[in-house]
Amino acid sequence: MKPNLTTGLIEHLREQISSGAIAPGDKLPSENALIAEHGVSRTVVREAVTRLQAEGLVHTRRGAGSFALTPPAPETGAQARVPRTLAERRQLLEFRMGLESEAAAAAAVAGSADTLPALDAALAAFRQAGTNASRSMSCDFEFHSAVAAGSGNPYFLDAVHHLGPAMIAMPRQRLDSTDSVLLPRLEQVAEEHLTIRNAIASGNAMAAAAAMRVHLANSLHRLEVEAGMTTAGN
Repeated sequence: MKPNLTTGLIEHLREQISSGAIAPGDKLPSENALIAEHGVSRTVVREAVTRLQAEGLVHTRRGAGSFALTPPAPETGAQARVPRTLAERRQLLEFRMGLESEAAAAAAVAGSADTLPALDAALAAFRQAGTNASRSMSCDFEFHSAVAAGSGNPYFLDAVHHLGPAMIAMPRQRLDSTDSVLLPRLEQVAEEHLTIRNAIASGNAMAAAAAMRVHLANSLHRLEVEAGMTTAGN
C-alpha cells in the first residue's frame, strides 16, 4: 500500500504547488502536519518530498523545511514550458531579451497614460516585498507585464502572460541566502526596473530597449553566478 500512499501524497502536493495554493517560495506543511492530515507514515512523507525534489518542484533547506519552487501555471492559453534546468533558464532569458526589448521600445513610443502608474505600482510593491520569494517574484512579473501592456500590442502581452511567473528566475540559492546577501541583489533588480521605467517615460524607444536588454543580460549573469558558472566580478 505504501507506493499508493506515496503517489497520492505526491499528486496532492504537486496540485497544491501548480495551482498556487502553495506559492513559489512558500514552505510546504511540516512532516507532522502532512502525517496528521493524510494519515501516512513519516517514511511516506519523506519519499514524497524526495520525489518532488527530483522533479524540481521543491527545495529542502536543512533546518528550515521544504519550499515550493514552481510558480502557478498560466491561467490562459496553452500550458507554458516551465524551465527546470540552468540551460532552459538561459534559453528563456535569451528569448526574453528579444521579446521584451521590443515591448519596452513600443511602450516608450505608445506613451499610454496607464503605463507609468502601473510600472510605479509594481516597482513599489517589489521593493516592499523584500526577501519574500513568493511576493517578489509576483511583483517582478507584474512589472514586466506592465511593460508589455504599455506596448499597446496585445501579442507582446499575450506572450508574457503565456510564459507566466515561471519566466522570472528564482534560483534555489535565493531560498538559502541570508537577507544581508540577498537584499543588495534585489535592490539592483529594482534599480534596473527603475531605469527601464524612466527610459519608457522619456519616450525614447532605443533607450527603453537598451535598458530592458541590460536588465535581462544582468539577470542572466546573476543566474550564472548563483549556479557557480562565473563570479560576481566577471
